[in-house]
Amino acid sequence: MNNRNPILFEIEKALYPTVYTLWVYPDLLPAFSTWPPVLQKLAGGADLMLPGVVVPSSGFPQVERGTLCAVTLLGNRAPVAVAVATMSTAEMLAAGMKGKGFAVLHTYTDHLWEYGDKSYPPTLAPLVTDPAEKESAEDEEEMEGKEPVISFSTDPLQHVDVGDLSLKERDSCAMLTGKEDLNENRAAETAEGADTEVQQEAEDSRTPQEQMDALFNQCFFHALKCKVKKSDLPLLTSTFLRSHMFPCCPAGQQLDIKKSSYKKFSKFLQCMQHQKILQVKELSKGVESIVEVDWKHPDIKAFAVPEGFSSASAAQDSKSEEREQAYHAPEIIPLYGVSTKMIPLFQESGHRKGSILSSSEVRNIIINYVKTNELVDETNKNFVKVNAILCDCLLEKSEQDEVSNLKWDDLLSRCLERLQPLHQVTFFGQEPIVRKGNIEPINITIAQRSSNKKVTIIKNLELYGLDPQCVANVLQQKVQASATITPVPGTKDRVQVQIQGNQIHHLAKMLLEEYQLPRKYIQGLEKAPKLGRKK
Repeated sequence: MNNRNPILFEIEKALYPTVYTLWVYPDLLPAFSTWPPVLQKLAGGADLMLPGVVVPSSGFPQVERGTLCAVTLLGNRAPVAVAVATMSTAEMLAAGMKGKGFAVLHTYTDHLWEYGDKSYPPTLAPLVTDPAEKESAEDEEEMEGKEPVISFSTDPLQHVDVGDLSLKERDSCAMLTGKEDLNENRAAETAEGADTEVQQEAEDSRTPQEQMDALFNQCFFHALKCKVKKSDLPLLTSTFLRSHMFPCCPAGQQLDIKKSSYKKFSKFLQCMQHQKILQVKELSKGVESIVEVDWKHPDIKAFAVPEGFSSASAAQDSKSEEREQAYHAPEIIPLYGVSTKMIPLFQESGHRKGSILSSSEVRNIIINYVKTNELVDETNKNFVKVNAILCDCLLEKSEQDEVSNLKWDDLLSRCLERLQPLHQVTFFGQEPIVRKGNIEPINITIAQRSSNKKVTIIKNLELYGLDPQCVANVLQQKVQASATITPVPGTKDRVQVQIQGNQIHHLAKMLLEEYQLPRKYIQGLEKAPKLGRKK
């Protein structure tokens, strides 16, 4: 143990172990697990609430009110906080795991921790406890009836009482010596035989929403720890979710932001940004990217990768082909906003300026308006009579004296033209995003470079959730030509892919067939070389 590390602290004449002590003797206190993001709140002075406590498959340790306990993070036995139980295990379960469970006395990252060498918690695998062995150990403890200064409920595998800890003053630094059977070999053996069931769910006490929040947290930290490299930044948030977080989801479970308390992925990332884990910026209009990650953040460092997943190095070699397969084309729906000029036509149906409608809603409102005001032409039902409101809203000044009726189709198309264009984009597994204007298509152009060489330039990939770097890598492999990412001239943060030669054939195949993007969202396919020209 490092000489400089504080090993005990005193509150009202009672001595308590620090996290440094507990990292050497991780099973000194009964332990309760929580999710990595909760640590930030505990370090900020919050107590541990019961909804934040993970219920292990082996059940909770049995504690009484006032028992000193350790708080660990899911998947790692190294304690990150020392707390006093405010109710017994039975009372916690009876309360439906709601309310305050533990009064926190000391946490990793607090001032007391700063007195030491400021080291991070070690990664200790969960222990396997045989239920029969656990029961006999509890019976034995009851028979002993010992009552030390602090109520220590101990683990049968590493049995230590506070009385077995002796303090020796040496060079005015406190050193801790414990029973010799608490040696590193024992820790190594138990770590090797560790079972992952402890960190998998017997999570019945949590609501589905809490479970989804927990799953998002787990996949988020797993992705940052194993999948994302510094060279990937800036990284589209949609790509991060699809290509990095989705692969971290355990088998049989599915990430769905709508089922979480966040409702929107952007809100989840805002929460993580608030905790200073990463930074998100809108690099293109309406398109957010992760621009910075604090790899040294305690929550990332403390996260233990669930077993069954490949190691960090293997995961980091995620090939662009895998990312390609994971891509789902976004669903894009045109929407219409009620403009000032169109208010008279829409206010009857209870809509105001700025109301957002789909084309079918606009159609139904217009049909109802025409029928309510009895404007269908009696002699020819294909025509609609133009009243004063339709005249003001839909006719040009030059037409107002001449046009007295309009065909249904003409009426509807004029109406859509005069509303403000918007569009809704829904990326796979995310909440829909509404943006102003019509969506810009993926723009493909051919430019001439020196010595008559051609290059293909592709813009606006980000708007469709495509990572320009990823597309450049895939294209480079397919056509064996140099591809680069360059800034879009005249913009601050937009980028474009530039690849040698006229590569529109390969691009068309990739965008239309592999990425399943509708042709109407791709502009410039007609510039393919003559051979096998696309229709």
